[in-house]
Amino acid sequence: MVHLGRKMRTQKKLRSSREDLTERCLAAFVRAGTLDLSLDTLAKAVRTSKRMLVHYFGSREALEEMAMSRLEDNLRARFRGGAFPAGTPLRVVVASLWQQMTAARSRGVLLVTMDLVRRGWSGSERGRHFFEEQQRQWAEMLREFLPDPAAVETLLQLFQGAVLVYLVTGDGERGMAALGRFLALEELRSARKGPEVD
Repeated sequence: MVHLGRKMRTQKKLRSSREDLTERCLAAFVRAGTLDLSLDTLAKAVRTSKRMLVHYFGSREALEEMAMSRLEDNLRARFRGGAFPAGTPLRVVVASLWQQMTAARSRGVLLVTMDLVRRGWSGSERGRHFFEEQQRQWAEMLREFLPDPAAVETLLQLFQGAVLVYLVTGDGERGMAALGRFLALEELRSARKGPEVD
């Protein structure tokens, strides 16, 4: 019985240490803006040894998988349905999302996300899954404020293109201006259609 209790405490400590190390590794990837860090570089960045990374994760692939899962959890918490009160105007939602995406603290996350997307178009099943899951979550969130699925898809594609332009040029105003033009057209279309009758 004592042996079983000791084994459970050891497993709990190992899980806790692995979770802490996963968080630190993800932070190192975000600081670097890429997942393509050697284990030596990553170990130095998180103040441990390559041997300890292998001990806790077993392989480079398992370490990346845990970091990607943690990134997905973080993004899901940040950009989720219910993040804005019901009835918030679409223009306010989009402006808030754009500010969050273009904030200086978000740059590393954007770069790691783009790194994962690049892997997806290079054939990585995990990268493709990451991209599709992000698309699904964003579409779900936007549908609360824009009920037309085709308009949601258009807005999502425009938003992603604007983020890419922002990453390349550093100019956030161009993206917000493009999004504003879409929103103005959507508001005009909605006004022409008139209020919905139940």
